[in-house]
Amino acid sequence: MSWNNFNDAEDQYDVIPNGTLAKVRMTIRPGGFDEPNQGWTGGYATRNPSTGACYLDCEFVVLEGQFARRKVWSLVGLHSPKGEKYAQMGRAFIKSVLNSARGISHKDNTPQAQAARQISGFQDLDGIEFVAKIEVEDGDRGEKNRIQKAITPDHKDYAAIMGSTGGNSGGGFTPPAAPAPAPSRPQGNSNRPSWAQ
Repeated sequence: MSWNNFNDAEDQYDVIPNGTLAKVRMTIRPGGFDEPNQGWTGGYATRNPSTGACYLDCEFVVLEGQFARRKVWSLVGLHSPKGEKYAQMGRAFIKSVLNSARGISHKDNTPQAQAARQISGFQDLDGIEFVAKIEVEDGDRGEKNRIQKAITPDHKDYAAIMGSTGGNSGGGFTPPAAPAPAPSRPQGNSNRPSWAQ
């Protein structure tokens, strides 16, 4: 990297068009704030010392398509001293992320779907892949992208965007299978090699 020659510097980009649907990977930038009574452990949450608001500071990387490797940053609300709406919006977003990542219809209330909408902690969200709707908003320095909505299997474009690597397009979350039992030892002449038995 040279501060005299900028031919190899990255190009600046315009914002991703409003309403673009893309498969993304979400990572949480740890803020070091824990509130064990709320289930916020591992240092994932961030607390704004001046407002008292708590949130997840998230980075979303577009995984495929025209905007692959582009990044979007958004906050997921956990708590605001001003009221419950901030936390409710954050919970709704996380629920839709889980629905999208795990291939669950938002209308599915089976026990299996309900189990898939539970997490053991914020670490379960760090690295999760889902289909996002990318929006444009005005920022302090002009237009910027944000993500506040995840697309679930009910959307007509979900399967094509998510592809075969994510979600269960069959409409339900499939928990990890139990390990298969070890095959029984074949009976026969013990002098024969195992492949010939």
